[in-house]
Amino acid sequence: MAPIRVTEYNFEQRHQLRMVMISKAIKSIAFKKQQITKEFKKGDEVEVASQEYGFIGSYYKANIVSSTGANHYRVNYKTLLTDDKSAPLEEIVTAAEVRPGPPDQHEIISENNFRLYDMVDVYANDGWWFGFISGKAGQEYYVYFPTTGDNIAYPSHVLRFHQEWSNGKLILISRNS
Repeated sequence: MAPIRVTEYNFEQRHQLRMVMISKAIKSIAFKKQQITKEFKKGDEVEVASQEYGFIGSYYKANIVSSTGANHYRVNYKTLLTDDKSAPLEEIVTAAEVRPGPPDQHEIISENNFRLYDMVDVYANDGWWFGFISGKAGQEYYVYFPTTGDNIAYPSHVLRFHQEWSNGKLILISRNS
């Protein structure tokens, strides 16, 4: 039996297969509604997962203004503004779109902590966007966003490990080994 030669082609095939598998996992997470396992109160700081086409897979910081009953909240966004840019955007969202904001990760993140295929959030365009590390060039990490098809380089200071709200807890799902 002849030995198997590992070539650049084999690596590229494995890399593409891995990208497809992780993309499917991220899409299934981004398109599903979160579990409603926590009741929020006025003033609570939260993140709202957008379910709007073109924004699926993004999270925006907000404060709870009030509960509007029947699993809905009125939220006031910290980074999104009204169309005329005169005030923070306020809207009613479903409870399935709301989760607590993850704790600050700057103490646990150093530039060397991110690896190929880690699931991360990138702070861009006023919110956190869900993707995964697809490569590194110099000091920047390429992040692929399966919900938009974009692959963009970012410095490490705008990245955080992605956490998913499950069973009343934020679960770190950074490594996809």
